[in-house]
Amino acid sequence: MKRIGLGIALVLMLSQSAWAAKTPMHEAAESPEYGRKAGGMIGRGLINVATCFVDLLVNVVNETRNGPPVVGTLVGVGKGAGCTTLRALSGGADLLTFWVPGFNGMPVSDSYDNCLAVSTGGAGTMTPSGASMPAGYPEMEPSHGATSPSARESGTPREEKPRYTK
Repeated sequence: MKRIGLGIALVLMLSQSAWAAKTPMHEAAESPEYGRKAGGMIGRGLINVATCFVDLLVNVVNETRNGPPVVGTLVGVGKGAGCTTLRALSGGADLLTFWVPGFNGMPVSDSYDNCLAVSTGGAGTMTPSGASMPAGYPEMEPSHGATSPSARESGTPREEKPRYTK
């Protein structure tokens, strides 16, 4: 039993691309070609299910570093648990629906820093919130106040809400 566990740990540690990089499996899962898509979704699903626990560890460490020790740790546990669940469900959905034509699954981020920032691989652009927009849409700026399109075009200053800091 120890040999199996050691072998799995060794394979996971040596396969650097499975930890935080976009692998050929991720690209194949987004393919419109059915055969390539099905194999890619199986691979991406297996990677996400096998490595979903990493989200918990990464988020606890990152949030503990960024915030006050106790509060940051608690935020990291909550964020990590949510991202772990999201990655596991996304991987499970990929494994269960790989055979559905035209459905490319529900991808989560290739990086474990932010599970909600999904890149589109060049087909679209990333908005500041991490959601992808189809190509051709104007990039949005983060807005701190409500403005009308005519106010932006005429050059009048925008009304900004106060920003609160720690």
